Amino acid sequence: MDIGVLALQGDVREHLTALAGNDDVVARPVRRPEELAEVAGLVIPGGESTTMSNLAVSFGLLDPIRKRIADGMPVYGSCAGMIMLATDILDGREDQESFHGIEMTVRRNAFGRQVDSFEADVTIDDIAGGDFHAVFIRAPWVEDVGAGVRVLGRVSHGPAAGRIVVVRQGNLLATAFHPELTGDLRVHRYFVEMVRQAEVAR
Repeated sequence: MDIGVLALQGDVREHLTALAGNDDVVARPVRRPEELAEVAGLVIPGGESTTMSNLAVSFGLLDPIRKRIADGMPVYGSCAGMIMLATDILDGREDQESFHGIEMTVRRNAFGRQVDSFEADVTIDDIAGGDFHAVFIRAPWVEDVGAGVRVLGRVSHGPAAGRIVVVRQGNLLATAFHPELTGDLRVHRYFVEMVRQAEVAR
């Protein structure tokens, strides 16, 4: 089963490695529409969302990804990938584009700048094995979700307690943090299972 990582900008290699840790998964970088057409699911990595937005337009991927999302392709976005999946972005540039996948309002850099990066344990519904030790780097948070969105995780302690950091809507998954940096593959395994189920349902 081929799963792609959008390879325009950001921590692409780490996601490719995490996906490759799953049985029967071939992890492939995606930079062109023809490469997108060959994968069953897509990961949108962390990075800089405005740069990613501009490059998606330049590489001719914005509309093809939107169409694949509308057609039901599973997509997982981490950090900047969460922003790219949102229908509404706060504190973004006026010309910033997204893939309009998950009905949610996301605030860019909500937890602060690079120096405000932190780690925290997050309980994620649907993922067994105890709390997930999450790494937040210039992370967004979700301010509001639509009726079809399931909130799977919130920050449990500190000044940002209660903020939404994991959501799912149908075949779309997003986290405000970077599981690819932790060595804990549970989020990626969860997404791989989403892709498998979508393939079975086709």
